[in-house]
This record gives sequence, structure tokens and C-alpha cells, in this order.
Amino acid sequence: MDCVSLFAVLVALAALPSTSVVLVVSRAAEGGLRAGAAVTAGIVLGDLVFVALALGGMAVLAQTLGGLFLVVRWLAGLWLIWLGIQLWRRPSADPAPVSPPSRRGLAGGVLAGLALTLADLKAIVFYASLLPLFVDLAQLTPRDLVLVVVIDIVAVGGVKLIYASAALRIARRLGPKPGLRRVAAGAMVTAGGWLLVRS
Repeated sequence: MDCVSLFAVLVALAALPSTSVVLVVSRAAEGGLRAGAAVTAGIVLGDLVFVALALGGMAVLAQTLGGLFLVVRWLAGLWLIWLGIQLWRRPSADPAPVSPPSRRGLAGGVLAGLALTLADLKAIVFYASLLPLFVDLAQLTPRDLVLVVVIDIVAVGGVKLIYASAALRIARRLGPKPGLRRVAAGAMVTAGGWLLVRS
């Protein structure tokens, strides 16, 4: 198994600007690193679902269930729009630029990241075509499976956490500005709308 190449490809793909990056950055700027990490955890969980489907040779099943993924995409889009609206409507007289998230907020972040990732049906087909380039699926061992999972977690999760950390630093440097919060809210609504339009 070519671990180095797989890691490099996943890092490069995770670093590309996307709706998942928008969600991580927005949540981290608003709720701190824990909020960004919660979204990252959801994104990685969704990614691992796709890895499992691809390793199990279930890309055809995923295409058959296209209607279900359409529903998930709509739910993810509406969820992002709702989060953006809530962020926009929040009072601007906050004493601190970052408000720590509650357990409910963290759980919501994980669900948002998971739903956003699962909404992308093409990712299953992508993983089904990508993994065979680096992993011999015909002779997959438990060790190989663990390596793929660890590589995915470190590559995708690491990149998203770097985005979250950068967003938090920028938010702290700029201070509690209503304009910054509204930019984040607008980005979330735009990302959600993009998911709906793509459906």
C-alpha cells in the first residue's frame, strides 16, 4: 500500500476550498476551536463512511440509493442555512469574539459536518476509484484497513483543524465585530444554498 501518496492526495483534496471548509471556518470563528473540531469530527466520520463503502465495493449500492442522498443533501443545505440565519440574528453586543459552544452546539456541529459530507454522493464514487490506486483491494488485510482509516483521519482531520485554528486566530485578532459574524453567517447560508442548487 502506498501510504505516502494516499496521504498526500487526501491532504491536497481536503485543503481545496469547499463547503466543508466554509463550515469549519465559520463555526471556529464563531464558537472557537472546539466548535471547529466538532464539525471536523463530523466531516471525518462522513469520510470514513465513504471509505468503508468504497472498500466494501458498494459504490453501485450508493448509486442505487441516489434518492436517499438527495434527501440528505437537502437536509444538510437547510441545516447550514438555518445555522447561518441564527448566527446573523444573534445580538451583536457580545462581550467576547468567541463564545464557547455548549454540548448541544458541539453535537450540532458534528451532525452538520456529517450531513454535509454524506450529502456528496460523488465522494463514494471518488473513493471507489481513488483507493484502488493506492490499496490492493483484493488482498486487503486488517492492518491495511487500519492504515487507511488512520491516514484519512490524520489527513482530512488535520487539514480541517488547521483551517479552524487559522479562523480562530483571525477572529481573535479582529475582535468582536458584527461584520465578521455576518460574513461567516453569509458564508454558511451561501454554502447551504449551493447544496440545494446542486441537488
